[in-house]
Order: sequence, then C-alpha cells, then structure tokens
Amino acid sequence: MDFLTILKAIILGFVEGMTEFAPVSSTGHMVIVDDMWLQSEQFLTKYVANTFKIVIQLGSILAVVILFRHRFIELLGLKFGKNKTEAASAEPGKKLKLAHVLVGLIPAGVFGLLFDDYIDEHLFSTRTVLIGLVIGAVFMIVADRFRPKKLKTETVDQITYKQALSVGLIQCLSLWPGFSRSGSTISGGVLLGMSHRAAADFTFIMAVPIMAGASLLSLAKNWEYFTLDTLPFFIAGFISAFVFAAISIRFFLKLINKIKLVPFAIYRIVLAAVIYFVYF
Repeated sequence: MDFLTILKAIILGFVEGMTEFAPVSSTGHMVIVDDMWLQSEQFLTKYVANTFKIVIQLGSILAVVILFRHRFIELLGLKFGKNKTEAASAEPGKKLKLAHVLVGLIPAGVFGLLFDDYIDEHLFSTRTVLIGLVIGAVFMIVADRFRPKKLKTETVDQITYKQALSVGLIQCLSLWPGFSRSGSTISGGVLLGMSHRAAADFTFIMAVPIMAGASLLSLAKNWEYFTLDTLPFFIAGFISAFVFAAISIRFFLKLINKIKLVPFAIYRIVLAAVIYFVYF
C-alpha cells in the first residue's frame, strides 16, 4: 500500500473526526469526499469502504470516551479518587445519572430499530442529505433565536428526566441523514432552557452508547474485510479520526457557550450549496 493511499485514509479520518460531534453533519461531509476519495481506490469495494467508515467512527467514539472518562466512570457507579464532575456542578446535590442517559437514548433507539431498513434504502442520497443540512441549519437558528432568556440548566448535572426524554425525542430528527445528531440534540436542549455547554455535554455522553453499539454490530458483520491489504488503511484512518475528534471536541466545548449555534448553521448552508454545486 503506497503513501498516497495512507494519506487518503488520514484525510478521511480528519473529516470524520472534525465533523462527527460538531453540529455540522459528518454525513454531509462524507457525501462530498466519498466519491472523490473512497471510490478512487480499486482495492476498496463497497463493503470494504463501508467497513472503513465504521472503523473511523469508532476512532471518534474512543476520543469521547477518553475525554469524558471521569463522567463515564461515575455513570457506571465506579469512583476513583475525588469526584471531579460533582465538584463542577452548580448544585452539589444533583448529578447526572445513568438513568438520564438511558431515558434520552430510548426514543431514537426505538425509532432507529423500527425504520433502520427504510432509512438505509430511501434516505441515504445526496438530495436527502442536502435537505437535512438546510432544515437542520434553520432549526439551529430558531433554537438560538427563541431560547429561554433565563437558563433552567447551567450544567449537565442539572438535567431533569423530562429534559432528557425531550432531548431524546428531538434526537429522532437526526435519523434523517444530514440533520446531525449533535445539531438536533444541542438545539433541542437549548430550546428546553439548557445552556449550550450543558446540551453539548449531554449530547456527547449520549452519543457513545448508541454509536458504539451500532458500530460494533456493523463491525461484527463485516469482520471478513479486515485483511493484510486493508489493515494499514483502517489503522491510519482510525488513528486520524481519534486524534482529530479529540481536538475538535476540546475546541468545540470551549467555544460553544460563546459563539452559540448560528455560525455552525451558516456553515451548514454554505456546505449544502457546495454539495449542490458539485453534484447537481
């Protein structure tokens, strides 16, 4: 495998890592690079290419697990040393529980299982991704414009079960490719009176079990495509996605309370215009 092929894997990992958890739709970005990069490699059949996408997504998930490791340790009922997340809570008596996460996951999990085949067959096209990008952008602008003036939830530890369920219901919008999981859940959280940072934290925490479960299940079905020929490509993409996802998440969490959602919404509209120009 030559250097150019490895470089392509790194670039694809970069695209995945930088966009998976920002509210800009990683699906929308992958639509642009898919034909230009993946399909140009002769050794990458459709099934190997799909397996590669699963591998780099796992790299992004690993970045979240490591960056939020103290939170996940506590959610699992384990404690090592000082409780760092509770110390950061505005109300020490409150703390995010595993039950909050599970409540938030149920709606999209149920709808995903019911309509997974339909979504794969009918909604994964350039045209539907364009629709998702634009409508999702409008939803983000509406969330910033009409969010409650007085915050109900400053930190993720103050989230109520009602808010968790409501965010979970809104997350179902992200089943439409291009809408963006983080875009829908952060916008929904903001409309429900959560700070942008609290909504983002809850979004990232919820993303791990649902993404990891789906990715590992897909990986088990495609294990046969891990060969000596494809392994360097997979490893390069995985490492790249992990590194750039870690950078993206840190950068995003520092900025989100300051710049809010509108700049990301504008970027999505520009991206939709680029996709339209390239494909239509």
